[in-house]
Amino acid sequence: MEALRGFWGDRYRDPLSASDRDPGCHHRRYLTRGKTRHCDPADKTGTLTYGRPSLSDILCAPGFRETDVLFYAAGLEQYSRHPLAQAVLQAALSREVKAPIPTDVAERPGEGLSGTIDGRHVLITGRNSLQKHRDLNRLPPIEAGLECVVLIEGRFAALFRFHDEPRPDSSSFIRHLGPSHQAKEVILLSGDRQREVEHMARFVGIEQIHAGKTPEEKLKLVQETSVHARTLFVGDGINDAPAMLAATASVALGGQSSDVVSEAADAVVLDSSLRRVDELIHIARRTYSIAMQSAIGGMLLSVLGMGLAAAGYLPPLFGAIAQEVIDLAAVVNALRVTLPMKQMSDF
Repeated sequence: MEALRGFWGDRYRDPLSASDRDPGCHHRRYLTRGKTRHCDPADKTGTLTYGRPSLSDILCAPGFRETDVLFYAAGLEQYSRHPLAQAVLQAALSREVKAPIPTDVAERPGEGLSGTIDGRHVLITGRNSLQKHRDLNRLPPIEAGLECVVLIEGRFAALFRFHDEPRPDSSSFIRHLGPSHQAKEVILLSGDRQREVEHMARFVGIEQIHAGKTPEEKLKLVQETSVHARTLFVGDGINDAPAMLAATASVALGGQSSDVVSEAADAVVLDSSLRRVDELIHIARRTYSIAMQSAIGGMLLSVLGMGLAAAGYLPPLFGAIAQEVIDLAAVVNALRVTLPMKQMSDF
């Protein structure tokens, strides 16, 4: 029997459809096939965690003050939808640092967030993007947790460290994918650092991880996996959009997802909840099952009627009536998809 493989799919380094009646899901265009899938790839930040991290440390380089760096960073983060952007803005608000208005703001997947503030170029990116930078050796040592690097005029200005709590239901959700949805493999695919990804994988029970991946590398991995298996990608960041398009089906988690991510995903779960993702799987499986019942059942009954008519057992008038009854039965059966489900989630 076929089973599901999946990916949990970020500037910071550290598949399915829904019924329109479900207020937590926004329907796109994909209907899951049957009861089985192969692979579940998933992102980490905002997916397996709450996605509401807090700024815990600001480690400034010599010559830079904490309030000044926070001033420039908050100015850029106003225009980002990444989960860590809100953490920076909240930190600035609590310190009564007013965010300025930047110009030339750009957020390129895998490169970071950049812009100009008061005539100075500011870049917020990940440690991995600075492998050839002259200030790489000046960065503080790697620790567990999320982080980003702030560069001002090309110079290392500060390192921001964040703390984000894993969702308490992440572990139970991952464990139930195999028994309940015949998931063959679950992959944690992230742009975060190896140490942070390994810590999260141990917490939720995922064995296969891919850390420090750029959007291009995520895309390649999902493409390679999708050749041999049906895949479901769950993510929420703009860096996940290419991989979402390559997966058999994809889900964008959280109503704060960017327009790019929402358009790339086959379904958007408006509530940032893994339980909603599970409900989405159940809705899709039920919808597919009912659709197949109506389609195949209607065709089989039509073929039977034609056989009876060809053998002379069914007069033309009764044959026409029988066909109308068959069509009506198929439509009525399809309407069952609008009825409430007894069980929307099973974990």
